[in-house]
Amino acid sequence: MKAVLSVYRKHGIVELSKELTKAGVELVSTGGTFSKIADAGIKVTQISDLTGFPQLLSGRVKTLHPKVHAGILARRESREHMAELAEHFIEPIDIVAVNLYPFEDTLQDPSAALPDLLENIDIGGPTLVRAAAKNFPSVVVLVDPQDYSWVAEHFIDGTLTLEHRRMLAAKAFQHVALYDTLIAQWLAEPSRHGFSDEMTFAFRKSADLRYGENPHQGAALYASIPHSTGIVGATQLHGKDLSFNNLLDADAAWQAASDFPQETVAIVKHTNTCGIAAHPDLAEAYRRAHAGDPISAYGGIVAFNRTVTAPAAEAMRGVFYEVVIAPDFDDNALLILQKRRGLRILKMGDGSRDHRQNRSLRPVSGGILLQDTDHMVDESSSWSVVTSKQPTPQQFDDLAFAWRVAKHIKSNAIVLVKEKALIGMGAGQPNRLTSVHLALKTAGDRAKGCVLASDAFFPFADGVELAVAGGIEAVIQPGGSIRDSEIVSAANSAGISMVTTGVRHFLH
Repeated sequence: MKAVLSVYRKHGIVELSKELTKAGVELVSTGGTFSKIADAGIKVTQISDLTGFPQLLSGRVKTLHPKVHAGILARRESREHMAELAEHFIEPIDIVAVNLYPFEDTLQDPSAALPDLLENIDIGGPTLVRAAAKNFPSVVVLVDPQDYSWVAEHFIDGTLTLEHRRMLAAKAFQHVALYDTLIAQWLAEPSRHGFSDEMTFAFRKSADLRYGENPHQGAALYASIPHSTGIVGATQLHGKDLSFNNLLDADAAWQAASDFPQETVAIVKHTNTCGIAAHPDLAEAYRRAHAGDPISAYGGIVAFNRTVTAPAAEAMRGVFYEVVIAPDFDDNALLILQKRRGLRILKMGDGSRDHRQNRSLRPVSGGILLQDTDHMVDESSSWSVVTSKQPTPQQFDDLAFAWRVAKHIKSNAIVLVKEKALIGMGAGQPNRLTSVHLALKTAGDRAKGCVLASDAFFPFADGVELAVAGGIEAVIQPGGSIRDSEIVSAANSAGISMVTTGVRHFLH
């Protein structure tokens, strides 16, 4: 029996070599792997001695040879294949252990130049892996050092089943597929435009979760590579493991809070922003966010877009939250929050606001939907005041704040804002009028003097009329309805101001 061992990461390779040698397996290896095994006093043959051909092009060509690949690919049950091997003095290869050049690590190195990246695209390694995986009934393929020990044990005692081999082959093809995906993404990045005719994605499992949205659903968390940012890249400083629903809500909260340039606190429940406020004093920002809907805030997720201070941590006392998220926490704030046994504390890091995904993916029956992420920066200079009455400077600031908040609430979204704090919201309704009603109901008497933002145009004037009856004094919306004139007329008749943006922000 013969094994080809050619690994970049050498962890566990000496132990595997020892076990295979004890079982009478002849070892063949390349370059640094050969040296590692030989230095451990284990008998090993250079690949060039097997092929009778030296490596070429500074090591670019080592294993790409018929004596290697015919030995791997020959079907043992085929008399013709085995006769051809014998005719050309080629021995079968029974085990292939390979891991690949560190393209992923090189990609994350800011100093890496084009030649560095190209030299770290492995050619021989993936070819060995694919060949061995294709012929898995006869050849064992190993790409993960975690598999070395148990595979060697089963191989030696003859209990390595066909299902074991098939599983290892599946892992091998997935390993190469992910590697190739990273390369393709890197090559396409400088000139990326539109959407590719073919698409693969690179993810690596970060954690198994207890369950999904409900206890009967299995679930796992996967990190995008090579750059895992956002919630998946956060550091957990305290608390129990995050659940599937925790992660969804935490992501929504962080997306909302981090979208604002000023000091902002967002509170999210079931992925909807139920409280959000901006204020130079973080503790005050939290108090105003919580006041927006204190009932819904219970059991929610809180996100700060600045380092949490002790006064801000103290302000949260007495309210149960599942998760608190921030770029960082000062020492005293952390001591206060860590007294809450069930609270999960996530540190996002200072640069986390600068690394957002450019595209979002949604599964649908039979495929996926892929779109550009809604990170559009709305320029207020392009907005139009369409009513006779102009908004006051304070109202305009609140309208701009409300408009940004509306991006983070499920459509049909209506938000009411006063002094850069969410006072009421209606979300996820099949008609906009009901969302207006819910926002006013949540706000109660506080609705008087608020501004209103609608994530899409009003199809009829009734939404504006209901808002006016509830005390709304200014409205911002995209415009574009075939009844715009009626809607503007309703605003003018009520003596309120209205701003149109020309941009819609649906969130489904």
